Amino acid sequence: MLGTKLLSECLTHARRSFVLWCAMGMTLVAWGGLLITLTGCSGGARAGRGEVVLLIESNPANLDPRFATDGQSQHLDGLIFSSLVSRDEQMNLQPDLAERWETPDALTYIFHLRPGVRFHDGSAVTAADVKGTFDFVLNSANRSPKRGGFRMIASVEAPDAHTVIFHLNGPYASFLWSVSRPAIGIVPANAGTDFSRRLIGSGPFKFVSQSQDDEVVLGANSDYFGGAPEIARLRARIVPDAIVRALELRKGSADLEISSLSPDMVPVLARRPELGVSERPGTNVNYLGFNMDDAILGRREVRQALAFATDREQLIRYLLHGQARIATGILPPNHWAYEPNVAQYSLDATRAETLLDAAGFPREKNGVRMHLLLKTSTEEQARLIGAALQEQWRRVGVELELRPLELATLLSDSVKGNFQINLLRWVGANNDPDVFEFVFSSKRMPPDGANRGHYRNARMDALTDQIRVEMDREKRKALCSEAQKILANDLPYLPMWFGDAVSVHRKDLGNLPLSPSGDLDFLAKVTTQSRSQSEHVGQN
Repeated sequence: MLGTKLLSECLTHARRSFVLWCAMGMTLVAWGGLLITLTGCSGGARAGRGEVVLLIESNPANLDPRFATDGQSQHLDGLIFSSLVSRDEQMNLQPDLAERWETPDALTYIFHLRPGVRFHDGSAVTAADVKGTFDFVLNSANRSPKRGGFRMIASVEAPDAHTVIFHLNGPYASFLWSVSRPAIGIVPANAGTDFSRRLIGSGPFKFVSQSQDDEVVLGANSDYFGGAPEIARLRARIVPDAIVRALELRKGSADLEISSLSPDMVPVLARRPELGVSERPGTNVNYLGFNMDDAILGRREVRQALAFATDREQLIRYLLHGQARIATGILPPNHWAYEPNVAQYSLDATRAETLLDAAGFPREKNGVRMHLLLKTSTEEQARLIGAALQEQWRRVGVELELRPLELATLLSDSVKGNFQINLLRWVGANNDPDVFEFVFSSKRMPPDGANRGHYRNARMDALTDQIRVEMDREKRKALCSEAQKILANDLPYLPMWFGDAVSVHRKDLGNLPLSPSGDLDFLAKVTTQSRSQSEHVGQN
């Protein structure tokens, strides 16, 4: 690991080598030369290869699966904990702890657990543990942020060690999705509020240790019912700066990252003989969230004007190197409920200005119509996107102030409604239509949901109520279609793009079967090939 002083010198050197682009013709300094100049700053490859080092951008906020809501925590939880059901690469539901289930009626789900499954401490996983997990979340005294997502559960029974019965208080079409991995992991029945200090699951990896802002260490679970992973030890190292992540991969002190590098870094690193690139279309959506309680952004014409002032095609071309697809809504285009025929917002500065005039925001003598504040993460790409938006919106008279924040602070401010505009990303949650209620129903404002912008629309509330309970897929699709048309017109979010899932990694890990939503489940199945050769490549 690089020392603090050395790391600071490396970052200073790197950032001086950048030319920050400030119009759509802007470019970045060639990464090939940058990486060569930084070779002398590296701390060298790590000793020993009895592990795989995964680089992640931010610290997991809480690895207790009853509380975890941030992407990093949920990704790692998917390796530590099992759930009742899981999802395959096509997002179809598959058995996990439950080997089978049935629904005798719309309000009853009966799960039959696999025999012989054990927690990492050797104790048996039983129906009492499943019941205990959900009872804990549903107890308001425990203040689980996931409680609102399970309010459809009236009660949970465990009539014997291998049978769990859920009684719902109303039909809920997404119930199986809600109890899938990694949405909620099953923990021992006696797990208390301090469980995050000593995590015990039944997933493919055991929790070993966590060092705040440094790393999370996991070890292979040799007794995993799905087969022991070949990776004996997984270190998820927290490296907030993309430049340092690239350097670590370049020098061999890390083995892989997933969608955490600036797109211009990927082709340069791919030229290294010891590194490979795996890529597939992704489903995680980047978006601009608007605070509907704000006097300016509460005006629909203003939100639409900002959408017309945003050149997403250019952002994808220059900033993302084509590694994304423009989003017209929160559901990805390959989703069965996706509606393509919604209001579209390609670049149209004239229309943006007309809308701002109509909304009562004419240009002043200095040419400025309004001042807005955008909160982003401190991640390099987020800051570059903010800088590009600043330039694009200035052309229609909007002065945009940027405020980069640590991710935990950004999320906290978003939950509190302490923002005008934020730049965030939905990871995984947008793969089921239940996301419409979770994000856009006026009944699901924090802490009971993720309607952080306080969007209110009576018709949307009615639609999301129906989407929750409609069991007929075609009828549910029609409801989702109407919801998407309303959202595209109201724009409580400006969907930006669906980023591709891209990983730069050691070539001997093979072509990684990445998840489109960024989940880490595939690491349980990665085959670790001969590593002796890779240890000596790229060390010069």
